[in-house]
Amino acid sequence: MNPANFDFHCHSSVSDGLLPPAEVARRAAANGVDLWALTDHDHLGGLDEARTAAEEAGMRFVNGVEISIEWHEVPIHIVGLGFDAAHPDLTGGLHALRSGRLERARKMGDALAAIGIPGVFEGALRYVTNPQLISRAHFARYLVSIGIAKEMSGVFQYYLTPGKPGYVDHRWAGLQEAISWITAAGGVAVVAHPGRYKFSGGEMRRFLDDFKDLGGQAIEVTSGSHSPDHILHFARLARHYGFHASRGSDFHGPAESYVDLGRVPQLPEDLKPVWRLID
Repeated sequence: MNPANFDFHCHSSVSDGLLPPAEVARRAAANGVDLWALTDHDHLGGLDEARTAAEEAGMRFVNGVEISIEWHEVPIHIVGLGFDAAHPDLTGGLHALRSGRLERARKMGDALAAIGIPGVFEGALRYVTNPQLISRAHFARYLVSIGIAKEMSGVFQYYLTPGKPGYVDHRWAGLQEAISWITAAGGVAVVAHPGRYKFSGGEMRRFLDDFKDLGGQAIEVTSGSHSPDHILHFARLARHYGFHASRGSDFHGPAESYVDLGRVPQLPEDLKPVWRLID
């Protein structure tokens, strides 16, 4: 395995992406991706379709998932790669994590109605394939469609992040839980898009200390949401901690992604790519 272009972070309509898994696979292949993982949020339901389409398109495929966690009350995402998708620790943990999303979404709708924006829960459902995975992204798409903001980023900034009127907390997994589910299933735990977390330098180091101590092995150095300075910074941290480095577009759909599949910068050449950990 020596891929020229790997993308280990993207989403389909099984979670909060816009395209079905097979279409995401075909788009990745058309963009020159040769090793690919689908990493839907908290769900493995698109993996079989994604694998079939990837292999038909000539790509090698890796099982993936993006798990929603909290660390010291800060929402974080952990990507799992190369695991056994039938392992009961992982499937059971993800099932428990998904429970409660629908009720949370109803509360978000009520909170937005209380500030004069009614019907948002029902509107968000129009964008959902699986109601168990209704998310803030579905709310944001609906709010853009009715003119509350021009872009989804504006909706998140003013309505759907902690402290804003439409945000409702949810009981996410802990860091130890998520890493244990992934590693029990034979997979590799990766910190997703670390440049998006509002950490001080000290907080990031404390988080990465915990992540490594609990069995985490890799970090996304190159991400669709990372600037060139982010790439340099997280490359330094990967070297310091001895982490393998991952690369992913975080693609959600043609009109609302930072960058297209397979189009993020390559990793710095001296880093250890995470695919080396995956059979």
